[in-house]
Amino acid sequence: MAEDKFYKLSRLSSGITVLTEEVPSVRSVALGFWIKVGSKKEPLNLLGISHFIEHLVFKGSKKYSALKISEIFDSLGGEINAFTSKEYTCFYTRLLDEHIPKGLEVISDMLQNPLFKEKDIKSEKRVVFEEIAMYEDTPDEKIHDLFASVVFKGNPLSKNVLGKKETLLSIQRDDLFSFYRSHYTPKNTVLVASGNISHEELIEHTLPALKENSNPVCEEKLSEEKAPELYIEEKKTEQMHLCIGAKVFAANHPKRFALAILDTILGGGMSSRLFQEIREKRGLAYSVYSYHTLYSDSGLFTIYVGTSPKQAKTVISLVREEISKITKNLKQKEIRRAKDHLKGHLVLSLESTSSRMNRLGKAYLSQGEALSIDELIQKLESVVREEVVEVAENWLSPEKLIIVGIGPSQSSEIAS
Repeated sequence: MAEDKFYKLSRLSSGITVLTEEVPSVRSVALGFWIKVGSKKEPLNLLGISHFIEHLVFKGSKKYSALKISEIFDSLGGEINAFTSKEYTCFYTRLLDEHIPKGLEVISDMLQNPLFKEKDIKSEKRVVFEEIAMYEDTPDEKIHDLFASVVFKGNPLSKNVLGKKETLLSIQRDDLFSFYRSHYTPKNTVLVASGNISHEELIEHTLPALKENSNPVCEEKLSEEKAPELYIEEKKTEQMHLCIGAKVFAANHPKRFALAILDTILGGGMSSRLFQEIREKRGLAYSVYSYHTLYSDSGLFTIYVGTSPKQAKTVISLVREEISKITKNLKQKEIRRAKDHLKGHLVLSLESTSSRMNRLGKAYLSQGEALSIDELIQKLESVVREEVVEVAENWLSPEKLIIVGIGPSQSSEIAS
Protein backbone atom coordinates (compact mmCIF):
# COMPACT_ATOMS: atom_id res chain seq x y z
CA MET A 1 0.00 0.00 0.00
CA ALA A 2 1.25 3.51 -0.84
CA GLU A 3 2.72 5.38 2.15
CA ASP A 4 2.44 9.10 2.93
CA LYS A 5 0.03 9.73 0.08
CA PHE A 6 -3.36 11.42 0.06
CA TYR A 7 -4.70 8.20 -1.47
CA LYS A 8 -4.32 4.51 -0.68
CA LEU A 9 -3.17 1.99 -3.27
CA SER A 10 -3.36 -1.80 -3.35
CA ARG A 11 -2.75 -4.40 -6.02
CA LEU A 12 -5.16 -7.28 -5.54
CA SER A 13 -4.30 -10.92 -6.13
CA SER A 14 -6.59 -10.79 -9.17
CA GLY A 15 -4.24 -8.24 -10.73
CA ILE A 16 -6.51 -5.19 -10.41
CA THR A 17 -5.00 -2.01 -8.94
CA VAL A 18 -7.27 -0.17 -6.48
CA LEU A 19 -6.83 3.51 -5.53
CA THR A 20 -8.96 5.25 -2.92
CA GLU A 21 -9.12 8.86 -1.79
CA GLU A 22 -11.21 8.88 1.35
CA VAL A 23 -13.38 12.01 1.83
CA PRO A 24 -15.50 11.36 4.94
CA SER A 25 -17.09 14.83 4.89
CA VAL A 26 -19.32 13.99 1.88
CA ARG A 27 -22.13 11.48 1.33
CA SER A 28 -21.26 10.53 -2.24
CA VAL A 29 -18.67 8.32 -3.89
CA ALA A 30 -17.34 8.64 -7.44
CA LEU A 31 -15.67 5.53 -8.77
CA GLY A 32 -14.28 4.56 -12.13
CA PHE A 33 -12.86 1.49 -13.80
CA TRP A 34 -9.93 2.77 -15.86
CA ILE A 35 -8.88 0.35 -18.61
CA LYS A 36 -5.44 1.00 -20.12
CA VAL A 37 -6.56 0.95 -23.73
CA GLY A 38 -7.59 3.65 -26.18
CA SER A 39 -7.12 4.60 -29.81
CA LYS A 40 -3.33 4.61 -29.35
CA LYS A 41 -3.27 0.79 -29.14
CA GLU A 42 -5.64 0.07 -32.02
CA PRO A 43 -4.44 -1.72 -35.19
CA LEU A 44 -5.03 0.38 -38.31
CA ASN A 45 -7.70 -2.05 -39.55
CA LEU A 46 -9.65 -1.69 -36.27
CA LEU A 47 -9.59 2.09 -35.77
CA GLY A 48 -12.41 3.13 -33.45
CA ILE A 49 -12.82 -0.28 -31.78
CA SER A 50 -12.02 0.98 -28.25
CA HIS A 51 -14.74 3.62 -28.41
CA PHE A 52 -17.12 1.13 -30.02
CA ILE A 53 -16.60 -1.39 -27.21
CA GLU A 54 -17.30 1.40 -24.72
CA HIS A 55 -20.71 1.82 -26.38
CA LEU A 56 -21.45 -1.90 -26.51
CA VAL A 57 -20.67 -2.53 -22.84
CA PHE A 58 -23.83 -0.54 -22.04
CA LYS A 59 -25.97 -2.77 -24.29
CA GLY A 60 -26.16 -5.47 -21.63
CA SER A 61 -24.29 -8.23 -19.81
CA LYS A 62 -25.10 -11.79 -18.78
CA LYS A 63 -26.90 -10.58 -15.67
CA TYR A 64 -28.27 -7.18 -16.68
CA SER A 65 -30.00 -5.96 -19.83
CA ALA A 66 -29.36 -2.44 -21.13
CA LEU A 67 -32.75 -1.34 -19.78
CA LYS A 68 -32.10 -2.92 -16.39
CA ILE A 69 -28.74 -1.13 -16.10
CA SER A 70 -30.47 2.22 -16.72
CA GLU A 71 -33.31 1.39 -14.30
CA ILE A 72 -30.92 0.40 -11.50
CA PHE A 73 -28.85 3.57 -11.64
CA ASP A 74 -31.96 5.74 -12.01
CA SER A 75 -33.49 4.09 -8.94
CA LEU A 76 -30.27 4.65 -7.00
CA GLY A 77 -30.35 8.35 -7.87
CA GLY A 78 -26.93 8.07 -9.42
CA GLU A 79 -25.27 8.45 -12.78
CA ILE A 80 -23.29 6.09 -14.96
CA ASN A 81 -21.29 6.93 -18.05
CA ALA A 82 -18.01 6.28 -19.85
CA PHE A 83 -15.45 7.92 -22.11
CA THR A 84 -12.64 6.80 -24.37
CA SER A 85 -9.39 8.67 -24.92
CA LYS A 86 -6.16 7.95 -26.76
CA GLU A 87 -4.62 6.07 -23.81
CA TYR A 88 -7.48 4.76 -21.68
CA THR A 89 -11.19 4.00 -21.40
CA CYS A 90 -13.07 4.85 -18.21
CA PHE A 91 -16.43 3.55 -16.97
CA TYR A 92 -17.59 5.63 -14.03
CA THR A 93 -20.45 6.26 -11.66
CA ARG A 94 -21.32 8.66 -8.86
CA LEU A 95 -23.63 7.39 -6.13
CA LEU A 96 -24.63 7.81 -2.52
CA ASP A 97 -22.15 5.97 -0.32
CA GLU A 98 -24.80 3.42 0.74
CA HIS A 99 -25.40 2.37 -2.88
CA ILE A 100 -21.78 1.70 -3.84
CA PRO A 101 -21.95 -2.12 -3.35
CA LYS A 102 -24.80 -2.41 -5.86
CA GLY A 103 -23.29 0.06 -8.33
CA LEU A 104 -19.93 -1.68 -8.17
CA GLU A 105 -21.53 -5.07 -8.73
CA VAL A 106 -23.45 -3.90 -11.81
CA ILE A 107 -20.47 -2.19 -13.49
CA SER A 108 -18.27 -5.20 -12.70
CA ASP A 109 -20.73 -7.51 -14.47
CA MET A 110 -20.95 -5.13 -17.42
CA LEU A 111 -17.16 -5.23 -17.81
CA GLN A 112 -16.71 -8.92 -17.10
CA ASN A 113 -19.62 -10.30 -19.14
CA PRO A 114 -20.51 -8.09 -22.13
CA LEU A 115 -22.69 -9.89 -24.67
CA PHE A 116 -21.77 -8.11 -27.93
CA LYS A 117 -24.97 -9.35 -29.59
CA GLU A 118 -25.06 -9.16 -33.38
CA LYS A 119 -28.20 -7.00 -33.35
CA ASP A 120 -26.59 -4.59 -30.88
CA ILE A 121 -23.42 -4.41 -32.96
CA LYS A 122 -25.47 -3.55 -36.04
CA SER A 123 -27.62 -0.90 -34.34
CA GLU A 124 -24.77 0.66 -32.37
CA LYS A 125 -22.67 1.04 -35.51
CA ARG A 126 -25.43 3.30 -36.84
CA VAL A 127 -25.29 5.32 -33.62
CA VAL A 128 -21.52 5.79 -33.93
CA PHE A 129 -21.87 6.70 -37.63
CA GLU A 130 -24.25 9.49 -36.56
CA GLU A 131 -21.72 10.56 -33.94
CA ILE A 132 -19.01 10.71 -36.63
CA ALA A 133 -21.34 12.68 -38.94
CA MET A 134 -22.10 15.16 -36.15
CA TYR A 135 -18.39 15.49 -35.50
CA GLU A 136 -17.67 16.10 -39.20
CA ASP A 137 -20.29 18.87 -39.18
CA THR A 138 -18.61 20.59 -36.22
CA PRO A 139 -15.31 21.99 -37.51
CA ASP A 140 -14.49 23.79 -34.25
CA GLU A 141 -14.35 20.33 -32.63
CA LYS A 142 -12.87 18.34 -35.50
CA ILE A 143 -9.95 20.74 -35.88
CA HIS A 144 -8.41 19.55 -32.59
CA ASP A 145 -8.26 15.90 -33.69
CA LEU A 146 -7.03 16.96 -37.11
CA PHE A 147 -4.28 18.98 -35.46
CA ALA A 148 -3.20 15.97 -33.37
CA SER A 149 -3.20 13.72 -36.45
CA VAL A 150 -0.93 16.15 -38.30
CA VAL A 151 1.46 16.90 -35.43
CA PHE A 152 1.75 13.22 -34.42
CA LYS A 153 1.87 11.94 -38.01
CA GLY A 154 3.12 8.34 -37.94
CA ASN A 155 2.79 8.19 -34.13
CA PRO A 156 0.03 6.08 -32.47
CA LEU A 157 -1.20 9.29 -30.83
CA SER A 158 -2.32 10.46 -34.29
CA LYS A 159 -5.24 8.02 -34.26
CA ASN A 160 -8.74 9.47 -33.87
CA VAL A 161 -10.78 8.04 -30.96
CA LEU A 162 -13.97 7.79 -33.05
CA GLY A 163 -12.18 5.89 -35.80
CA LYS A 164 -13.36 5.75 -39.38
CA LYS A 165 -16.61 4.58 -40.89
CA GLU A 166 -14.75 2.16 -43.19
CA THR A 167 -12.95 0.38 -40.36
CA LEU A 168 -16.04 0.28 -38.14
CA LEU A 169 -18.02 -1.28 -40.97
CA SER A 170 -15.48 -4.09 -41.23
CA ILE A 171 -15.37 -4.87 -37.48
CA GLN A 172 -16.96 -8.24 -36.69
CA ARG A 173 -18.07 -9.81 -33.41
CA ASP A 174 -14.91 -11.96 -33.29
CA ASP A 175 -12.78 -8.80 -33.61
CA LEU A 176 -14.60 -7.24 -30.67
CA PHE A 177 -14.12 -10.24 -28.39
CA SER A 178 -10.49 -10.65 -29.43
CA PHE A 179 -9.66 -6.99 -28.71
CA TYR A 180 -11.73 -7.03 -25.51
CA ARG A 181 -10.02 -10.15 -24.14
CA SER A 182 -6.60 -8.73 -24.96
CA HIS A 183 -7.06 -5.43 -23.17
CA TYR A 184 -9.89 -5.72 -20.62
CA THR A 185 -7.74 -7.69 -18.20
CA PRO A 186 -7.06 -7.33 -14.46
CA LYS A 187 -3.49 -6.12 -14.98
CA ASN A 188 -4.82 -3.47 -17.36
CA THR A 189 -7.48 -2.25 -14.92
CA VAL A 190 -7.29 0.44 -12.26
CA LEU A 191 -10.29 0.98 -9.97
CA VAL A 192 -10.32 4.52 -8.60
CA ALA A 193 -12.71 5.86 -5.97
CA SER A 194 -13.08 9.20 -4.22
CA GLY A 195 -15.62 10.00 -1.52
CA ASN A 196 -17.10 8.57 1.66
CA ILE A 197 -15.72 5.05 1.39
CA SER A 198 -12.75 3.38 3.06
CA HIS A 199 -10.05 1.64 1.07
CA GLU A 200 -10.76 -1.63 2.86
CA GLU A 201 -14.49 -1.40 2.13
CA LEU A 202 -13.85 -0.78 -1.57
CA ILE A 203 -11.55 -3.80 -1.77
CA GLU A 204 -14.16 -5.92 0.02
CA HIS A 205 -16.77 -5.07 -2.61
CA THR A 206 -14.43 -5.36 -5.61
CA LEU A 207 -15.51 -8.48 -7.44
CA PRO A 208 -12.96 -10.70 -9.18
CA ALA A 209 -13.89 -9.11 -12.50
CA LEU A 210 -12.13 -9.64 -15.82
CA LYS A 211 -9.98 -12.54 -16.88
CA GLU A 212 -6.32 -12.50 -17.82
CA ASN A 213 -5.54 -13.28 -21.45
CA SER A 214 -2.43 -15.19 -22.43
CA ASN A 215 -2.62 -14.17 -26.09
CA PRO A 216 -2.59 -10.36 -26.22
CA VAL A 217 -2.98 -8.62 -29.58
CA CYS A 218 0.34 -7.32 -30.88
CA GLU A 219 0.48 -3.56 -31.30
CA GLU A 220 1.46 -2.20 -34.68
CA LYS A 221 4.73 -0.29 -34.82
CA LEU A 222 4.37 2.93 -36.77
CA SER A 223 7.15 5.04 -38.22
CA GLU A 224 6.88 8.61 -37.03
CA GLU A 225 7.05 11.14 -39.86
CA LYS A 226 7.95 14.82 -40.01
CA ALA A 227 4.81 16.92 -39.73
CA PRO A 228 4.14 19.58 -42.37
CA GLU A 229 4.43 23.19 -41.20
CA LEU A 230 1.02 24.02 -42.68
CA TYR A 231 -2.00 21.83 -43.44
CA ILE A 232 -5.42 23.13 -44.49
CA GLU A 233 -8.50 20.95 -44.97
CA GLU A 234 -10.75 22.81 -47.37
CA LYS A 235 -14.38 23.02 -46.29
CA LYS A 236 -17.20 25.46 -47.03
CA THR A 237 -17.47 27.21 -43.68
CA GLU A 238 -18.06 30.79 -42.62
CA GLN A 239 -14.96 30.75 -40.42
CA MET A 240 -11.41 29.52 -40.73
CA HIS A 241 -10.80 27.25 -37.74
CA LEU A 242 -7.12 27.28 -36.81
CA CYS A 243 -4.95 25.30 -34.44
CA ILE A 244 -1.40 26.54 -33.97
CA GLY A 245 1.07 24.78 -31.69
CA ALA A 246 3.71 22.14 -31.30
CA LYS A 247 4.62 18.78 -29.86
CA VAL A 248 5.84 19.05 -26.26
CA PHE A 249 6.85 16.63 -23.50
CA ALA A 250 5.23 13.81 -21.52
CA ALA A 251 2.97 14.06 -18.47
CA ASN A 252 5.74 13.39 -15.94
CA HIS A 253 8.20 15.99 -17.33
CA PRO A 254 9.58 18.35 -14.65
CA LYS A 255 8.76 21.39 -16.81
CA ARG A 256 5.04 20.59 -16.93
CA PHE A 257 4.29 23.18 -14.23
CA ALA A 258 6.10 25.90 -16.18
CA LEU A 259 4.08 24.87 -19.24
CA ALA A 260 0.82 25.18 -17.29
CA ILE A 261 1.76 28.74 -16.31
CA LEU A 262 2.79 29.61 -19.88
CA ASP A 263 -0.50 28.16 -21.18
CA THR A 264 -2.51 30.27 -18.70
CA ILE A 265 -0.66 33.48 -19.61
CA LEU A 266 -1.00 32.93 -23.37
CA GLY A 267 -4.60 31.77 -23.67
CA GLY A 268 -5.98 30.46 -20.39
CA GLY A 269 -8.66 33.07 -19.71
CA MET A 270 -10.15 36.45 -20.54
CA SER A 271 -7.10 38.29 -19.20
CA SER A 272 -4.69 36.16 -21.27
CA ARG A 273 -2.48 37.77 -23.89
CA LEU A 274 -4.13 36.11 -26.88
CA PHE A 275 -7.68 36.88 -25.74
CA GLN A 276 -6.83 40.50 -25.07
CA GLU A 277 -4.89 41.05 -28.29
CA ILE A 278 -6.99 39.08 -30.80
CA ARG A 279 -10.51 39.46 -29.41
CA GLU A 280 -10.65 42.47 -27.10
CA LYS A 281 -8.23 44.82 -28.84
CA ARG A 282 -8.69 43.86 -32.51
CA GLY A 283 -12.06 42.07 -32.63
CA LEU A 284 -10.69 39.36 -34.95
CA ALA A 285 -12.24 36.35 -33.22
CA TYR A 286 -15.01 35.31 -30.85
CA SER A 287 -13.25 32.18 -29.62
CA VAL A 288 -9.52 32.16 -28.88
CA TYR A 289 -7.81 30.04 -26.26
CA SER A 290 -4.91 27.68 -25.58
CA TYR A 291 -4.53 24.34 -23.81
CA HIS A 292 -2.03 21.54 -23.39
CA THR A 293 -2.56 17.77 -23.36
CA LEU A 294 0.15 15.59 -21.88
CA TYR A 295 0.30 11.83 -22.50
CA SER A 296 2.48 9.10 -21.01
CA ASP A 297 5.18 9.54 -23.66
CA SER A 298 4.54 12.87 -25.40
CA GLY A 299 2.40 15.99 -25.34
CA LEU A 300 0.72 18.71 -27.36
CA PHE A 301 0.38 22.46 -26.90
CA THR A 302 -2.47 24.00 -28.88
CA ILE A 303 -3.80 27.48 -29.58
CA TYR A 304 -7.26 27.61 -31.18
CA VAL A 305 -8.73 30.58 -33.05
CA GLY A 306 -11.91 30.80 -35.11
CA THR A 307 -11.76 33.78 -37.45
CA SER A 308 -12.81 35.15 -40.83
CA PRO A 309 -10.89 33.48 -43.69
CA LYS A 310 -9.74 36.94 -44.79
CA GLN A 311 -8.21 37.53 -41.36
CA ALA A 312 -6.49 34.13 -41.02
CA LYS A 313 -3.03 35.35 -42.04
CA THR A 314 -3.26 38.30 -39.66
CA VAL A 315 -4.35 36.07 -36.77
CA ILE A 316 -1.52 33.58 -37.41
CA SER A 317 1.00 36.45 -37.40
CA LEU A 318 -0.43 37.76 -34.13
CA VAL A 319 -0.21 34.34 -32.48
CA ARG A 320 3.41 33.94 -33.55
CA GLU A 321 4.14 37.47 -32.32
CA GLU A 322 2.60 36.85 -28.88
CA ILE A 323 4.61 33.64 -28.41
CA SER A 324 7.78 35.50 -29.39
CA LYS A 325 7.02 38.47 -27.14
CA ILE A 326 6.52 36.29 -24.10
CA THR A 327 10.18 35.28 -24.24
CA LYS A 328 11.19 38.95 -24.08
CA ASN A 329 8.71 40.83 -21.88
CA LEU A 330 7.14 38.28 -19.52
CA LYS A 331 6.18 40.10 -16.32
CA GLN A 332 6.25 38.77 -12.77
CA LYS A 333 2.67 39.97 -12.19
CA GLU A 334 1.50 37.77 -15.08
CA ILE A 335 3.21 34.75 -13.53
CA ARG A 336 1.65 35.59 -10.16
CA ARG A 337 -1.82 35.88 -11.71
CA ALA A 338 -1.37 32.58 -13.58
CA LYS A 339 -0.27 30.77 -10.43
CA ASP A 340 -3.28 32.08 -8.50
CA HIS A 341 -5.58 31.12 -11.39
CA LEU A 342 -4.26 27.54 -11.45
CA LYS A 343 -4.34 27.25 -7.65
CA GLY A 344 -7.96 28.40 -7.63
CA HIS A 345 -8.97 25.72 -10.12
CA LEU A 346 -7.16 23.04 -8.15
CA VAL A 347 -8.73 23.97 -4.83
CA LEU A 348 -12.23 24.36 -6.27
CA SER A 349 -11.96 20.88 -7.79
CA LEU A 350 -11.80 19.48 -4.25
CA GLU A 351 -15.51 20.22 -3.88
CA SER A 352 -16.45 17.50 -6.40
CA THR A 353 -15.85 13.78 -5.81
CA SER A 354 -16.06 13.27 -9.58
CA SER A 355 -13.28 15.80 -10.17
CA ARG A 356 -11.17 14.17 -7.46
CA MET A 357 -11.65 10.71 -8.95
CA ASN A 358 -10.83 11.89 -12.47
CA ARG A 359 -7.72 13.76 -11.34
CA LEU A 360 -6.45 10.74 -9.41
CA GLY A 361 -7.16 8.30 -12.27
CA LYS A 362 -5.61 10.42 -15.02
CA ALA A 363 -2.52 11.26 -12.97
CA TYR A 364 -1.90 7.65 -11.96
CA LEU A 365 -2.33 6.26 -15.49
CA SER A 366 -0.20 8.91 -17.20
CA GLN A 367 2.45 9.51 -14.53
CA GLY A 368 2.39 6.41 -12.31
CA GLU A 369 1.51 8.51 -9.26
CA ALA A 370 -0.64 11.46 -8.21
CA LEU A 371 0.46 14.53 -6.27
CA SER A 372 -1.73 16.04 -3.58
CA ILE A 373 -3.18 19.54 -4.00
CA ASP A 374 -0.59 20.90 -1.56
CA GLU A 375 2.22 19.23 -3.51
CA LEU A 376 0.89 20.60 -6.81
CA ILE A 377 0.64 24.12 -5.38
CA GLN A 378 4.19 23.84 -4.06
CA LYS A 379 5.41 22.78 -7.50
CA LEU A 380 3.59 25.70 -9.14
CA GLU A 381 4.91 28.20 -6.61
CA SER A 382 8.48 27.03 -7.19
CA VAL A 383 8.39 27.89 -10.92
CA VAL A 384 10.49 30.94 -11.79
CA ARG A 385 10.31 33.29 -14.77
CA GLU A 386 13.33 31.73 -16.48
CA GLU A 387 11.62 28.32 -16.61
CA VAL A 388 8.52 29.70 -18.33
CA VAL A 389 10.67 31.51 -20.89
CA GLU A 390 12.74 28.36 -21.41
CA VAL A 391 9.63 26.31 -22.24
CA ALA A 392 8.47 28.95 -24.74
CA GLU A 393 11.90 29.15 -26.38
CA ASN A 394 12.61 25.42 -26.52
CA TRP A 395 9.19 23.97 -27.39
CA LEU A 396 7.30 26.82 -29.07
CA SER A 397 10.06 28.31 -31.20
CA PRO A 398 8.98 29.54 -34.68
CA GLU A 399 10.51 26.57 -36.53
CA LYS A 400 8.59 24.10 -34.34
CA LEU A 401 5.14 25.68 -34.72
CA ILE A 402 2.65 23.81 -36.89
CA ILE A 403 -0.50 25.38 -38.33
CA VAL A 404 -3.59 23.33 -39.17
CA GLY A 405 -6.89 24.74 -40.39
CA ILE A 406 -10.37 23.84 -41.59
CA GLY A 407 -12.10 26.33 -43.84
CA PRO A 408 -12.54 27.75 -47.34
CA SER A 409 -9.00 29.07 -47.73
CA GLN A 410 -6.29 27.10 -49.47
CA SER A 411 -2.84 26.44 -47.98
CA SER A 412 -1.22 28.60 -50.65
CA GLU A 413 -3.37 31.59 -49.69
CA ILE A 414 -2.29 31.43 -46.04
CA ALA A 415 1.33 30.59 -46.78
CA SER A 416 1.81 33.38 -49.31
